[in-house]
Amino acid sequence: MPLQSKGHGRQGDAVVRCSASPGNRSPAEISTAAKIRSEVLSPFRTVRMFFYLAFIASGGLGGLIAISRLIAALRNTPNSDLAPEILKGLGIDLAAVALFAFLYARDLKAQNAQLAKLSREETLANLKLEVNGKNVVPISKLRGFARLIIVSGPAAFIEEAFRISDPFTKDLLDRGVRVVYFATDGLVPNLQALNANSNSIDEKDDEQLSSISRRKSLWQLTPIYTSEWSKWLNEQKSLANVAKEKPVYISLRMDGRVRGSGVGYPPWNAFVAQLPPLKGIWSGVLDGMDGRI
Repeated sequence: MPLQSKGHGRQGDAVVRCSASPGNRSPAEISTAAKIRSEVLSPFRTVRMFFYLAFIASGGLGGLIAISRLIAALRNTPNSDLAPEILKGLGIDLAAVALFAFLYARDLKAQNAQLAKLSREETLANLKLEVNGKNVVPISKLRGFARLIIVSGPAAFIEEAFRISDPFTKDLLDRGVRVVYFATDGLVPNLQALNANSNSIDEKDDEQLSSISRRKSLWQLTPIYTSEWSKWLNEQKSLANVAKEKPVYISLRMDGRVRGSGVGYPPWNAFVAQLPPLKGIWSGVLDGMDGRI
């Protein structure tokens, strides 16, 4: 969804709370976890790469033998008629080495890309969230319980995303969606004021109060240790060739993997259309087909 520029500013000088980080897991530990997940996701890649190396070694050895035979045949005039046949065998060996080297390099590139992606997801899993301003949990604790949507941008952008999500609140909650909002300009989005201004306090009935409660449930997660969040988000933007100042959204699957991302406001209607409800006949059946948004 393309980004729409905003002409209004944000008043106030509230600052997003930052804290000293307790430290993430060591790179070696993250790498080990990523390798294990990579093996599970691609169980036959290691076997293929082993055989590719074996075929490369076999072809290389055959090529060396063919070269020595060719030199001997060229030096020995009576055996020079064997040179074409030796050259043919040498060509086959070199072609086999080139083919299996290409296949090995392709699998190695795919493995490195997958490990890098899994390592980023492991880093994301260790980022901390504050729930309703009370409990602090890592994202990994929400695996299997919630589909997180990370909304990152200026406070005014987050407030507008909050307003746009209003009609889809109940359907999003039914699908396990929870929003993590991260203001990049150091201001605190005043979501409570938006709820309070939607109706006069004296005119609120039970249904309106229930609607406000649902919206608070949807938008109850805020990042802490914001320097780590900024670093992770900037890495994601860099990989996607997106400018650091651009507001973005990133959606996660139920298992914590990144499902999709984009610049601008999250497509709330598309989330409702693609994601299966947590309860009902399709509960659990479509978790693996979590959409692409």
